Amino acid sequence: MEPRVAEAVARLGRQENEIKLLTAEIERLKNFGCLGISPSLEGLRDENAKLKYRLNFLRKSLQEERSKTAKSMININSCLQEVFGAAIQAAYPDLENPPLVVTPSQQPKFGDYQCNSAMGITQILLKTKEQKVSPREIAEKITKNIPANECIEKVEIAGPGFINVHLRKDFVSKQLSSLLMNGVQPPAVGKRKKVVVDFSSPNIAKEMHVGHLRSTIIGESMCRLFEFAGYDVLRLNHLGDWGTQFGMLIAHLQDKFPDYLTVSPPIGDLQAFYKESKRRFDTEEEFKKRAYQCVVLLQSKNPDFIKAWELICDVSRKEFQKIYNCLDITLIERGESFYQEMMKDIVKEFEDKGFVQVDDGRKIVFVPGFPVPLTIMKSDGGYTYDTSDLAALRHRLREEKADILIYVVDSGQSVHLQTVFAAGQMIGWYDPKVTRVTHAAFGVVLGEDKKKFKTRSGDTVRLIDLLEEGLKRAMDKLKDKERDKVLTAEELRAAQTSVAFGCIKYADLSHNRLNDYVFSFDKMLDDRGNTAAYLLYAFTRIRAIARLANIDEEMLRKAAREEVLILDHEKEWKLGKCILRFPEILQKILEDLLLHTLCDYLYELATTFTEFYDNCYCVEKDRQSGECWPVGLHVPWHKPEHRQCTGCFLVPGGLVLHYQLLQSKCWEDGRQLAQLCHLLSVSRKVEQEL
Repeated sequence: MEPRVAEAVARLGRQENEIKLLTAEIERLKNFGCLGISPSLEGLRDENAKLKYRLNFLRKSLQEERSKTAKSMININSCLQEVFGAAIQAAYPDLENPPLVVTPSQQPKFGDYQCNSAMGITQILLKTKEQKVSPREIAEKITKNIPANECIEKVEIAGPGFINVHLRKDFVSKQLSSLLMNGVQPPAVGKRKKVVVDFSSPNIAKEMHVGHLRSTIIGESMCRLFEFAGYDVLRLNHLGDWGTQFGMLIAHLQDKFPDYLTVSPPIGDLQAFYKESKRRFDTEEEFKKRAYQCVVLLQSKNPDFIKAWELICDVSRKEFQKIYNCLDITLIERGESFYQEMMKDIVKEFEDKGFVQVDDGRKIVFVPGFPVPLTIMKSDGGYTYDTSDLAALRHRLREEKADILIYVVDSGQSVHLQTVFAAGQMIGWYDPKVTRVTHAAFGVVLGEDKKKFKTRSGDTVRLIDLLEEGLKRAMDKLKDKERDKVLTAEELRAAQTSVAFGCIKYADLSHNRLNDYVFSFDKMLDDRGNTAAYLLYAFTRIRAIARLANIDEEMLRKAAREEVLILDHEKEWKLGKCILRFPEILQKILEDLLLHTLCDYLYELATTFTEFYDNCYCVEKDRQSGECWPVGLHVPWHKPEHRQCTGCFLVPGGLVLHYQLLQSKCWEDGRQLAQLCHLLSVSRKVEQEL
């Protein structure tokens, strides 16, 4: 909205200048007896009137938009980018798309943020205009053109041309007070876009194994992230529920449970059932022929064979749901079978547009830039995974009208997915400048020997076994800390599941998803370092302070409305800035989909709070009576003389509880930071006892 207002203002200014020039020209001509009015002038006046109307309309819309988002947290990095973008434009108006680099400073002596654009502009001037200008000279010119703003206290030029930015303390204080009053509200996203996320995607008749862990956890967390930011999210489970393997499964079902149509077959171990049918398929020629016949009858929608297929799918579905319940995963099932009726149209559309070639009876599609073609129809007339993936892509774009489409699939599928995406773009299903279609790839899970995670016998680790081992380890940890002596049986089970599954999920999310990572229960249950156990400890400590202070949220909101929050101590200043970085962290993750950034931020926030807690009093306790009270709330915050205690600056009005609010206000309604990490799901009673 704001760029459109700026554009309208600029056009209006240009036209008013033209009107002045034409008016002056007419006055000059009048002196020579020419009394006519210029048609150009009349046209400009008409267009100018329309522009003024449009400008007023845009300004009104902008004001309404700002009023709606007044409660949202401000992305300080974005604000600084706007400021420096305007300064660079004013300093170098002829440069097209100059580099704009604003980052948080790594050390306090370099200010709070840095603008590092000068070095890039130096290179551009040298290449495009053959002007040799030092970065420091460019930085000086940029700083002279910084427009008036509410966030910058001062700027300093350091080294070869770094611009160090110091934030205004009253600006930070204002944002923290707003956060306390309004809760954790992410910046508005404008038009509510639709996001479709494809994740988990196990195969029917096969058990979920450790390889499905990453897709399931990462995909669910991405969905929660986009939902928190205000997007409309559709979570899809692209099950492998169709194909030739169902022929052998149905044939085996008919032999083992001949009355399956009337009596539900007691298939207890579907994995063993699958292995038995596969062994027969590989060794019994008659069985193999019958399996192929079953596939034909299934694809022709024979009711008896559809019934058999549904029975097999239901058994798998129940097993999958046990995993999803443990990990708190929400999905809509839309497997390969959903797209079967669309396959014929996919082939026809590619044929009609001239993209299909016939190779030894197969229908294939070559996509520019990719050496291996997509096979959209086999020589026997059957369809392939390529066909179903193309059908899924088209349906999600055309029918679901996705603005953002994310496939959370392992890195091994990268070439295949990029080929499918390129084919969709080639045929005209989407424009990448308008619709974002991306593969959120991830590496494999390794054992502590740095090899692919396997059981001792060399088999793939079953996911349910992994989760059960996590529960056992978590219980051992709780008993080591003698939690079983103070918790009820129900509370102990709640702590066990929260610690076990939270630690497993956080261990995955805290690693860069692009890399392989080593699975280690010992590391993930360690309460030191960037682990779920440490964050749970830090979180419970903060909640304990809030309870000890006996302050409710309404008291904090009232104090924030009525008093000024002063940030004098270096540790409270550091904590305040760290809290306010959340929107820029959120924005970064929405762009690159790297969730470990949020884990790193939460760990930084927890350690920054610990520094603050060690240096600033939050609560005072009478040693004789045991009475506790929050420091700073019983006196005016804005009077420094009331804020001294034992040589340490006090936290003004409970800044610690800004962090508590950051973690717990949205806790209650399921929209908090820790939930975005898919981690902190511990009940209040369990928090006290961990």
